[in-house]
Amino acid sequence: MADRSRRAVLLGGAAAAGVGAVAAVGMDAFAAGRASDARAAAEAAAVSGNGPRTIPFHGEHQAGIEMVPQAHQSLVSLSLKPDTDRDTIRRLLITLTDDAARLTRGTYALADSEPELALVPARLTVTFGFGRGLVDRVAPGAAPAWLSDLPAFPIDRLHQWWNGGDLVLQIAADDPLTVAHAQRMLLKDSRTATTVKWVQTGFRRAYGSERPTRTTRNLLGQVDGTVNTIPGTDDFAGVVWRGATENPAWLAGGTGFVVRRIEMLLDKWDRLDRTGREQSVGRRMDSGAPLTGRRETDEPDFAATSPSGFPVIAEFAHIRRARTDDPRQRVFRRAYNYDLAPEVGQTSNSGMVFTSYQHDVTAQFLPIQRRLAEVDLLNEWTVPIGSAVFAIPPGCAEGGHIGETLFT
Repeated sequence: MADRSRRAVLLGGAAAAGVGAVAAVGMDAFAAGRASDARAAAEAAAVSGNGPRTIPFHGEHQAGIEMVPQAHQSLVSLSLKPDTDRDTIRRLLITLTDDAARLTRGTYALADSEPELALVPARLTVTFGFGRGLVDRVAPGAAPAWLSDLPAFPIDRLHQWWNGGDLVLQIAADDPLTVAHAQRMLLKDSRTATTVKWVQTGFRRAYGSERPTRTTRNLLGQVDGTVNTIPGTDDFAGVVWRGATENPAWLAGGTGFVVRRIEMLLDKWDRLDRTGREQSVGRRMDSGAPLTGRRETDEPDFAATSPSGFPVIAEFAHIRRARTDDPRQRVFRRAYNYDLAPEVGQTSNSGMVFTSYQHDVTAQFLPIQRRLAEVDLLNEWTVPIGSAVFAIPPGCAEGGHIGETLFT
């Protein structure tokens, strides 16, 4: 009875927002007579055990961060409409939380007009992040000091349509149809209070192509993300969930989130020989091992020199610039590839959607980015074209909603 009452309250608000009675009636008819049969058919059609797999939505931390990344991701940045006030934002977050929890369980969202598409969750997660604009509108003065645009870097060529936002949705799953359907449902929830600022989709190796724990490769062909803290460890918690500095109390159990859209100049990269590619990164292209080692996980020897006296790993190599002796200057990084239709004169229009999670963006991310912007030969073939910073609030218990701590 409680669930029926909650559905009635939310459905009334959704219908007022333009979801419409026809969709609602269609969903109720599906729920009344055909949901169990459709679910059984979906599970029977799965060729592996991955389709029905779910990731719990509720908990101390939001889902979608401390886990093996899924094969497909969509980042959706939303701007609040001028008349969207504090109470409207709260109602929006309640509705989004309810539908995200349903979808990640493999259950159709409120007023879902295509409920069959929700029955294959494939490890679907939905993670919410707040921009400075949303935090200021809900609780002025509550934003952490690091929640602002990143400073300008000389390597940036930012396009305004890839920057910023008030609310971000990180939607990821091992099936692209699942991601697309979840995105549509959540945007239907959001359309009366927000407008879409940008959408960035990305992909990794398809589910089952490689071992889930294998380090991914980017479209430059490089092994990408070797020195990454491991989810589930105390080290991970020290990088992502807690740190030397204090965040506002409402953010306890949450973290900082940086998005950088990076264009890869693959047509220019094609003109570089293999030796040049390895020198620019400081790792072997085949194994991902540092130039001073044999295995991907070998520690690079930055003091090693060649017979002629030059460093084996050059001063401008990417891995040298990204490393530091300061244990506080670390992030948990995750990258997805994008590949769009080439523009006139191109053979490729590709790059990566780079994201990082860290307790304090200023103390952890910025020093790394500054070193890379100063001297990193890889900058010859990569160009940042988008940038955004969000605060990811903690998770919530069943019956609660994402962001509730900001309102209290």
